[in-house]
Amino acid sequence: MRIDIISAVPELLESPFRHSIMKRAAEKNLLNVVIHDLRKFGIGKHNKIDDYQYGGGAGMVMCIEPILKCLDNIKEEEDFDEIIFVTPDGVLFDQQMANSLSLRNRLVIICGHYKGIDERLREHIVTMEISIGSFVLSGGELAAAVIVDSIGRLLPGVLNDETSALFDSFQDGLLAPPVFTRPAEYNGWKVPEILLSGDDGKIEQWRLEQSLERTKLRRPDLLNED
Repeated sequence: MRIDIISAVPELLESPFRHSIMKRAAEKNLLNVVIHDLRKFGIGKHNKIDDYQYGGGAGMVMCIEPILKCLDNIKEEEDFDEIIFVTPDGVLFDQQMANSLSLRNRLVIICGHYKGIDERLREHIVTMEISIGSFVLSGGELAAAVIVDSIGRLLPGVLNDETSALFDSFQDGLLAPPVFTRPAEYNGWKVPEILLSGDDGKIEQWRLEQSLERTKLRRPDLLNED
């Protein structure tokens, strides 16, 4: 899988993909994340990528031309499955969306800055608009990193135990159950006896009950969804 990220501040994305699971995905040639500096496609001798908004108002707007030039430059032979714009007013990103996007071959993520991108790009070029929450960031880079991490860990072969992702929170519409590790007792705090029983059937039933209870207490909205 390849994901291209278009950014006005590419330095913000140097670290997230060089460590841990994302680094492993790259080393296994399972995920190729390519970061593009939008200013290399800027206008004029100053590589301008933004301008004042029509109609007045505070804040600059990212221009059409640099983004289109960058997209044309990176398209190569293979077309994009999705051109994603990360924006607070997009569709809220969730586990089901991550699952779906992990099945694609080629994604592009456009990171906004300032007041965002020219609306004509959203109308004619962008195919998906994604939000990671009801709040505003200084730019789309951190949101892009969150999305790529969530997608990348789902790719077959990335995790050492490929079944691990299947039991993450939200995969079955529930929060994950509590987890414990050695020692079985510490400071008087004990691991639930059922987890030490070796009875796989009873353990799975306990985990399901815990997931339901935790979801009911912490995210009842998930249980109310159709």
